[in-house]
Amino acid sequence: MDAVAPTDKSAPEDRAENGPHDETEANLVRPYVDLGGVKVLPREGQHLRLEVEEGSQRVVAVGLDYDESTLQVQPFAAPRSTGLWHEIRAQIAEQIERQGGEVSEVDGPFGPELRALVPVANENGVTEGARPARFIGVDGPRWFLRGVIAGKAAETPDDAADIEDLFRSVVVVRGATPMPPRDLIPLHMPKSTQSAI
Repeated sequence: MDAVAPTDKSAPEDRAENGPHDETEANLVRPYVDLGGVKVLPREGQHLRLEVEEGSQRVVAVGLDYDESTLQVQPFAAPRSTGLWHEIRAQIAEQIERQGGEVSEVDGPFGPELRALVPVANENGVTEGARPARFIGVDGPRWFLRGVIAGKAAETPDDAADIEDLFRSVVVVRGATPMPPRDLIPLHMPKSTQSAI
């Protein structure tokens, strides 16, 4: 097997057909909720949350709650010819281990993913157990989409098809603005509150 360079792209072979999609590949006739850097398909029983940075009030992540599971997604700018996931995955693993968590790398439906037990701290900063989480990532054309799965789909990954399908249904809108690699592609509130889920 060939060695993987840290700059190689990591994505399922069928990414262009089955997602996550670039805006140039997606069927945008469907009723997507436009959140700037990503568009998501509304579905019955799904709740959408925007995670906002306290100081700047900037939207930094999109959270999708569905069937006792949570998927958090973040789109980042990436170079055209190289990927970010191999490098970022190593950094995430190191960070979790430094916090006292456990992490292992497995071959998942999107390629390499991290399955982790992440320490959970109470309001006093005292660690009170750990929760399972899956870190997934896909390198697309000039973007990288990171996902974090928690809840039921992280506890029983074999029973996670619905959440994995949610991740595949995300459309990344990179835009033409030059951006340094690893910069978060800007996210925003949905244009009309009616279209919010």
